[in-house]
Amino acid sequence: MVLDLTMSMAILALMGALATIAGCLEDLESDVGSQSNPNSQVQLAPQMGFLHRIYNKAISGEPISNGLSAVIAGTVTSVLLSEKFYSLTAIVIGAFVGAIILAIFATTAYAGRVASQTRFKQPLYMDIMRYTTPSIMAHNFIMNFCLVALAYIQYEVLGYPFTIPFLALIWGISAGAIGSSVGDVHYGGEREFQNREFGCGLNTALSGRIVRKAESGLRNSIDNVWFCAKFGGPATGIALGLTVFFSSWPTTIWGYTWTAMGVGVLVVTLLTILNRLLEIQVKNAYGPYKEEKNEKEAKA
Repeated sequence: MVLDLTMSMAILALMGALATIAGCLEDLESDVGSQSNPNSQVQLAPQMGFLHRIYNKAISGEPISNGLSAVIAGTVTSVLLSEKFYSLTAIVIGAFVGAIILAIFATTAYAGRVASQTRFKQPLYMDIMRYTTPSIMAHNFIMNFCLVALAYIQYEVLGYPFTIPFLALIWGISAGAIGSSVGDVHYGGEREFQNREFGCGLNTALSGRIVRKAESGLRNSIDNVWFCAKFGGPATGIALGLTVFFSSWPTTIWGYTWTAMGVGVLVVTLLTILNRLLEIQVKNAYGPYKEEKNEKEAKA
């Protein structure tokens, strides 16, 4: 019994670690490709006269994009497993195929968007496409690998009734949703809009006024992901890792019982209370949004 519980907790820890890495890399992949919440401002910038060197591949929200990539990786992995490939080999190949598909969408989206902005004189920088696209692929490959490995453990080891592609799809959507809600705050709010106060909204008259100067030269997507790797990415990874851990450990210890469900509800309640207390503390520390200041800047 003790041995079984120890093995179960070890598997749970591995799942949490895979989810943490996947969440971190998902957020950084969206940052390097500007598929985060501020992507609309990046798209709008040339129309406002602010030309930039930021890769912008947003064709959908992060949950849909990452869900597509993960389910492709999971599907390829399942096909290879049915052909008697080694598990690790199948997962690696599946993750790579998913990353290639994402790269195709990224390049066509970026080139197409810039082409549509010709009237605003926004250049298509080939060097940006050349060295940013492989970075997008690399981040996505690691995310796909971790999520498909997580799905494989749940299906093959833990005996989940759902298939690997379906589990990979769910985790891909979850990683994208968490990255969009947790990691983006430390990208749009601090990296491209440092001239805005903490927690403030963006006045319509100020739309598209992104910060374009980096520490050395003009800013590009690599500068953004370097910044996000300090906090935004790790915060997203921890959020997804804790989601997997806290949602799985009650059933690991007590099985699928009412006790496990009660503990799960208790965990969610405590996290909600802690989140509210943190929000109040931040608002008290940094002060409320001053609407009148933004109005003066808009008039100026």
